[in-house]
Order: sequence, then structure tokens, then C-alpha cells
Amino acid sequence: MLHRVEGIVLRSMDYGEGNKIITLYTREMGKVSVMARGAKKVKSRLGAVTQLFTFGEYVFYKSGQMGTLNNGELLKSFNKLREDLYKSAYSAYLVELIDRMSSEEDASAYLFEQLKAGLEAIDEDKDMAIVAHLLEMKLLGSAGYSPELEACVSCGSITPRMLFSARLGGVICSSCSYKDQQAIAMSDATWKLLRLFKRLDLRRLGAIDVKQSTKDELKSCMRTYMDTHVGIRFKSRSFLEQMEKYDI
Repeated sequence: MLHRVEGIVLRSMDYGEGNKIITLYTREMGKVSVMARGAKKVKSRLGAVTQLFTFGEYVFYKSGQMGTLNNGELLKSFNKLREDLYKSAYSAYLVELIDRMSSEEDASAYLFEQLKAGLEAIDEDKDMAIVAHLLEMKLLGSAGYSPELEACVSCGSITPRMLFSARLGGVICSSCSYKDQQAIAMSDATWKLLRLFKRLDLRRLGAIDVKQSTKDELKSCMRTYMDTHVGIRFKSRSFLEQMEKYDI
């Protein structure tokens, strides 16, 4: 069957002497893999549309597990995301989040738009860490792991100083802090942003200026929560951590 879809390239792998296998995340069909024959050749009409992060319109034939790419039209190349080390690293994390946390052909027009908006935000020089946390929160919600952030997950109360408990599944009040000795102390600004992340559509993200101390708390909360409830070792996140460690 012939399909025409809009898609974003999540993975691009060389295959044989002149071919590529690409994994697309599409609005209409979710995640699909297609063979792009001759895409590695210098003059190939498929070369530009098979690069990582590319947003395009793709026409492919699919009868089994893998399709064959017939044609592609470039809608946005996202060249800057491949040319800048930090942008490339964060963009790789965004696409790996979608790739690892979605099933084959499990379509979600909403998540497609969130990924596209996230790549556009990084392309437009918006805060990359904030963009990544926003997409993490969207995927947690989609998978049914969204944290409870409005009131204490244990007793339902709200106190001046709330803590974040990945193990208990959300925020806890100071009176319940004994239930999780590993709970993370956080500022009111961090708590406010975490709640905002659940509501904010990435397509509406404007200019945002977050203090480094708040960003550090956000990172600690989100990474601990992802590790506890998702349990996937993301290669791109490991690379980001190495960059942070050695201040690359």
C-alpha cells in the first residue's frame, strides 16, 4: 500500500553501499521504518530528506514490516541542529525519547506536534534543557506516569516547602517527608515550573529565563523521576551528562 505522510527522521542508518534505513515519526502512522535506496549517493534526490531531525513529506510503499521510500519533499531541514554540538545533543535526546517511548505505528498527532515544536524551539535558540523537560513531561503523561504535582501525594495537603518524591510519584509535604528519605528539596519556582510543564503546549513556549539553581533542581527532579518510572537508559542523555561533567 502506498502512503503519503508528514514525518520527522528519528534515526538514519547506512545500509549496504548506497542505501539508508530511516525511522520516521509520523503524524498519521506513528513510528515507521523505510528503506531509502540510493540515498547515500551524492546526487540522490533522497539524500536531504533522510538526514537526522529532518521534517518532510514522505511517500513510501509498505506491505510488510519495512517500507520502501519512493519520494520525499523537504519541509524543514533543521541544519543548525546537526551543525552545533549542544543543539545536536539535545535534539538527539528529543528524538530518542520519542523513539524509545513509542511503539511501532502507535500514532499520536499531539506527540508529533510536540516533537516538531521542540526541535523548532531548539532551532530558535530557546532554552534546550527546558525544552527537553517539557517533552519528557508530555511523554510521561502519554505513558500514564504523570507525577502528582498539585498537592501532597500522600496526604493531600499543601505546605510552604514541598519536596519531590520520585518513588511516591509526585510532591510530598514536609510532614510526610519521612516517607521518602530520598525526596528532593525544591524551591517554589521549581514546583511552579513542574506544574507548568504538565499544562504547557510546546507550541506555545515563548522566551523563558530560568535561574541556574532552579534548572539544577528541575534536572534532578525530572531525571530521578524518569529513571524511577521509565527505566530506559537513553544513550543521548548519557552523552549530555558527559558534556555537563566535562563542561564540553
